[in-house]
Amino acid sequence: MTKHIPQLTAYLREVRHHLHRFPELSNQEFATTAYLREQLAREDIAILDLQLATGLVAEITGGKPGPLVVLRADIDALPIEEQSGVAFSSQNPGVMHACGHDFHASAALGAAIFLQRQRAELAGRVRILFQPAEENGNGAPAVLASGALQNASVIFGLHNDPGLPVGVVGSKAGALTAGVDRFAIRIKGTGTHAARPHEGNDPIIIAGQLIASLQTLIARNLPSDQNAVVSITQVHSGTTWNVIPEEAWLEGTVRTFNAASRDLLEKRLRQLLDGLAISFNASVTLDWQAGPPSVCNDERWAAFALEQASASGLEARTVEASPIGEDFAFYQQQVPGAFVMVGSGGPWPLHHPQFRVDDEALLPAALYLANLALAASTKLASAA
Repeated sequence: MTKHIPQLTAYLREVRHHLHRFPELSNQEFATTAYLREQLAREDIAILDLQLATGLVAEITGGKPGPLVVLRADIDALPIEEQSGVAFSSQNPGVMHACGHDFHASAALGAAIFLQRQRAELAGRVRILFQPAEENGNGAPAVLASGALQNASVIFGLHNDPGLPVGVVGSKAGALTAGVDRFAIRIKGTGTHAARPHEGNDPIIIAGQLIASLQTLIARNLPSDQNAVVSITQVHSGTTWNVIPEEAWLEGTVRTFNAASRDLLEKRLRQLLDGLAISFNASVTLDWQAGPPSVCNDERWAAFALEQASASGLEARTVEASPIGEDFAFYQQQVPGAFVMVGSGGPWPLHHPQFRVDDEALLPAALYLANLALAASTKLASAA
């Protein structure tokens, strides 16, 4: 296998650059799916017929009986105009792989190739999910509904981390990413002339009170050792300088690391809005959209993933939990496993128009995923 590594390095770089050049948004990854299907077919890697609209699931069957191990990579992009300046920048206006899913898909493809070429050593099967629609949180539930994780013993996923150097793999037991919820609040008062505010009911005043009060949700409801985030990200009201508008609209997000905190903050937000509505004699409505829960790594498999990073010649680190969201959490509700962060070299953060991934991280990530699957299969088969 070693003699093929230089060719595979160049090939995986070519694959990633192609995917980066032609990004597609969530649930629109038709060309991406077709391209990955072609690459898998080149290696005679089986693709399961699971009736997914986009995305696909590949499977490598080993030469010995054993468990089903699952690897997951996501494939969708973001609605961002690219400013990275790389030679293979996005050719699709307003769409960019600003989260590195092109890197994830290419690394998973590399792992599939390694596993296919070493399948005689594999005990059981490895299923690789090229998952659509991670960015909107709909992809993992769709893959689960297709039956892709039926009979799986363990699942592993990865995400690039520009805050970690190339050659580093980070993870931890327990909560690794946050539960993600989105909310929109509509305040309806009574519009009037700006010179006669007493004749109306100013929704901007209510919005201001709400924004200030929201900052107490965490400080006065959660213990100091529990992290959470509440952020207002949009505020809209009014159309001109001398009219008090009738409505105000706000949108934001709540990030939490356990189910109890998540439920409590939603409950307290609803109570706060009810109180404001009564205090100001206005209509205040909440649209709460629950996203993925917190990625919560199985203690045994998180330790195993870090051990295999070291065995693969990478530096293993225990990292802090991050407030980003990840729909990999839905898989962990059904199958134990671990999610890891792979250093991609920075300097720009995820979701930034200048975001870049260092290609030097690609082959090590592919090798790591393959070794992780092989080692997990062997471990589970020997324990059976």
